[in-house]
Amino acid sequence: MTNKNIKELSPEQSEELLSTLKARFVKNMNRHNGLEWDKIKVRLQANSQKVWSLNEMEKTGGEPDVVRHDTKTGEYIFFDCSAESPKGRRSFCYDREALEARKQYKPENNAIDMAAAMDIELLTEEEYRELQQLGNFDTKTSSWIKTPAAIRKLGGALFCDRRYDTVFLYHNGAESYYAARAFRGSLRV
Repeated sequence: MTNKNIKELSPEQSEELLSTLKARFVKNMNRHNGLEWDKIKVRLQANSQKVWSLNEMEKTGGEPDVVRHDTKTGEYIFFDCSAESPKGRRSFCYDREALEARKQYKPENNAIDMAAAMDIELLTEEEYRELQQLGNFDTKTSSWIKTPAAIRKLGGALFCDRRYDTVFLYHNGAESYYAARAFRGSLRV
């Protein structure tokens, strides 16, 4: 009997996801020059809970792909690389506090709690800008990013998008939500 707290895919699901990730890796070599799929695959196969998180990213429309290798830790870093903000994570406010502050028309969820449930992190502004060096993302949508505590304490939250061939950083009330805004995540494996 399996423990329900352990987040794992079946062997078939894992193989299917690894096949999807490999195809995306091969198709988008510009995102990971110098990296080798076989080394990434070995690391993934040794980290079943991380594979589960990647599957959650995939299921919600994130199209995760390797964007960097941390030579200090040996970890590979995956970002959501879908052209637009992931469809399965849209129309969420920023965090639980913002969700609870809404008196009416509450969204289904919030970005921080969903990311935590998926065992991933919201992209920082720096990571978001790094992603934008790899292509044109969020040209019609926007994505919540990790917001500094000082801004969040005052009721705000940050999001980014790409318009006019420029990456913009904006602010909004953390309780706001829009059909074209989700969040992008990162995962270290």
